[in-house]
Amino acid sequence: MWDDLVVGEGVRPSYDELAALVAAQAVELARAREEIAQLRGEVAELKRRLGMNSGNSSMPPSSDRFSKPAPKSLRGKTGRRQGKQPGAPGASLSMVDDPDRIVDHVPSSCGGCGTALRRCDKVGVASRRQVIDLPEVRPSVTEHRLHRRRCAGCRQVTTAIDPREATAPVCYGPNVTALAAYLLTYQHIPVSRTAQLLGDLMGLPVSTGWVAGVLTPVAAELAGFEQQVADALRAAPVAHFDETGIRVEAKTWWLHTACTPTLTAYFAHKLRGTEAMDEFGILPRFRGVAVHDGWIPYQYYGPTHARCNAHHLRELVTAGEEHPEHAWPSIAIKTLEDLNTAAHNARDAGLTAIPASIADPLLSQFIRTVNVGLFLHPPEKGHKGKARRLLVRLRDYQHDVLRFAHDLTVPFTNNQAERDLRIIKAQMKISGGWRTRHGAHTWLRVRAYISTLRKNRIHILTALRDAITGNPWLPTITKIA
Repeated sequence: MWDDLVVGEGVRPSYDELAALVAAQAVELARAREEIAQLRGEVAELKRRLGMNSGNSSMPPSSDRFSKPAPKSLRGKTGRRQGKQPGAPGASLSMVDDPDRIVDHVPSSCGGCGTALRRCDKVGVASRRQVIDLPEVRPSVTEHRLHRRRCAGCRQVTTAIDPREATAPVCYGPNVTALAAYLLTYQHIPVSRTAQLLGDLMGLPVSTGWVAGVLTPVAAELAGFEQQVADALRAAPVAHFDETGIRVEAKTWWLHTACTPTLTAYFAHKLRGTEAMDEFGILPRFRGVAVHDGWIPYQYYGPTHARCNAHHLRELVTAGEEHPEHAWPSIAIKTLEDLNTAAHNARDAGLTAIPASIADPLLSQFIRTVNVGLFLHPPEKGHKGKARRLLVRLRDYQHDVLRFAHDLTVPFTNNQAERDLRIIKAQMKISGGWRTRHGAHTWLRVRAYISTLRKNRIHILTALRDAITGNPWLPTITKIA
């Protein structure tokens, strides 16, 4: 730059030329500083993203990169030792009073002198040993003979009606169909391996084509169950809602769930937002407390909401890692955990609310902590920092965040919905998705049926067999009081 100002040998730049040079350098320095600030922001954002894992964000454990984070539970220490707690009921094999078969073992000779004991006195049974085992599994063939009778009056010949399970001259019965449906949708065994398992263990030489089509007739019998579950969910006082990405027809679809501790409903759709929720048909008519992760479209439905605090705890962990100089994230975590513990204790004691002497100080402390955090993280020019966005949500949706502390029927997290969706992600890893929308809908309907059965402690294979024969189990509808 000095070279540009030299007009001749031995000639120095003038004052105006020097002033112009300083001004140009000032502009360049300002531009460099602005670029450095921008690059620092980008580096900080990249570091933040690289530091995200399943422990401090909503990312699933399967997405943890490079190295797995050290296990770190968000639960506070209880002072109890690991393992079975004193007083907790144990589980062990117990003898039955009426065994299916009794085998007597009699000694043949004396253990002392070797004398034969065949005609010696009986002294009694020293001990009993019961072995629980499976009988040899062999397929059973039932032949249905449809007889005909001629009426003595009009002489018309009438043939007996086919039993429901005899759909062809030779076919597999409802027990085989129920087992195949269970293996496909609950144990997540692929079609070919399900056919192998039925052949190897049950002696049933089924084809992969039969296994691939087995869910369609089962799902058809569950249309009434699906409608009944939807009605029961609409009438539930508290229900959980969530969604996750799936693959259908080689494209990204969205799986929506609505559930309670006793009900499960699934719905696959190309979209994630309100159009899909409207077609699902549960949220538009739901008037209870909707528990969800805070995604904005959920707020468009119903008057009462509760936000998942597991998400808030993970985000607070991230805020504490990014701002170690601040104490508000750890205080907010501790306060939420103490409120959750107080809610559990109140429920265990049969109370309808947390005692005011416990709840009021904790609620006040949480509100103060959020306000302190907002003061320490003022709005930044042009955008809001991640910590401030979290604090703004905790302030603006305070009632939804803390609803669990005011209403003991509302849980602390949305884990119920996340658990019901997590197993579908396992199916995605096994199969990669569904080739057709029909395949996705039939699989999900059967899976929802089995999930609901399990929640209600109904024997799954029996209920599946009943559904196949036209008598599916149906939940009861309990309306909001």
